[in-house]
Amino acid sequence: MIAAALAISPCLITAPANAQARIRDVVDVQGVRDNDLVGYGIVVGLNGTGDTVRNSPFTEDSLTHMLERLGVNVQGEQIKPKNVAAVLVTASLPPFARNGSSIDVNIASIGDATSLEGGTLILTPLKAGDNEIYAVAQGTIIVSGIDVKAQGARETRGSPTTGSVPNGAKVEREVNYDFNRNQQISLALRSPDFTTAARIEDTINAAMGIPLASMRDPGTIELDLRGISESPARLLASIENLPVQVATPARIVIDEKSGTIVLGEDVTISRVAIAQGNIAIKVRETPVASQPNPFARGESIVLPRSEITITQTGSNNIAMLEPNVTLSQLIAGLNALGVSPQEMADIIRSMKAAGAIHADLVIR
Repeated sequence: MIAAALAISPCLITAPANAQARIRDVVDVQGVRDNDLVGYGIVVGLNGTGDTVRNSPFTEDSLTHMLERLGVNVQGEQIKPKNVAAVLVTASLPPFARNGSSIDVNIASIGDATSLEGGTLILTPLKAGDNEIYAVAQGTIIVSGIDVKAQGARETRGSPTTGSVPNGAKVEREVNYDFNRNQQISLALRSPDFTTAARIEDTINAAMGIPLASMRDPGTIELDLRGISESPARLLASIENLPVQVATPARIVIDEKSGTIVLGEDVTISRVAIAQGNIAIKVRETPVASQPNPFARGESIVLPRSEITITQTGSNNIAMLEPNVTLSQLIAGLNALGVSPQEMADIIRSMKAAGAIHADLVIR
């Protein structure tokens, strides 16, 4: 078995499989979720970076309608809104949000505006899937990108046509949901797993002293609230911080773009031999000039002469790994071979194809 120091930068090791987490960090309460909101609005105050009338005629129409609602008659006038841009506004309405609460909004240009920097979003209603208005947004836009132009040059970083307004929307309508009237609550695991679901069931029942929780499937745990004097909200507050051991699957994730390899703690391999041959082929040309004999008929020619040398660089290019090798031993063995991140990814894929590595392989 190879024994080498565990020191490798392109690989990351996940936390141990028996790491403890709070129940609230691994489950979601069914029925308690965000609601997506969307709206159409216009941004004003741009420094000549807004939409053009030719490519975005709807911007001119929107500006005309808005001015008419404000009592300004612009019928028949030609408007060239270089400082105005049409945008889509999106937001997420948190569960149990109340009237007057503030939420963040994201803004993206839908015309040919080149930048939203310095713009102000005008009052925009935000609707949900039921076409009802739940919030209104307005405020100064914060843009993370930058667009700098000079004579004969232009530099763009990020996306200056998108931005956000922190706390830029006010909730105007609440989602009617009486949580305390529930007689049964379902906890949905974010990563369904039989072992983790069983442990959550045992943890809740042990803490409450009664068979309150029951596992329906690897992704759902039912809480029977009949006969419980506490309110559902109070009950969840008492169990959501209970620690539970989360079972993580044996998994290897390879990101080929960045060369990152993430391996789970439970990754093991069977007995296998690994050969990582660094073959160097050197070709050296030494041409020779051939001259004819004095006073002989002929001409000088150049004769090619090539020397080919094949060598194998490095040492310890083959290694034997014993059965049930742990993660640290696997990485130490690959380190001992002196492989690069790309070569390590190729070796892991080959081991998986050979059936010698026992883990799920995810390649991105």
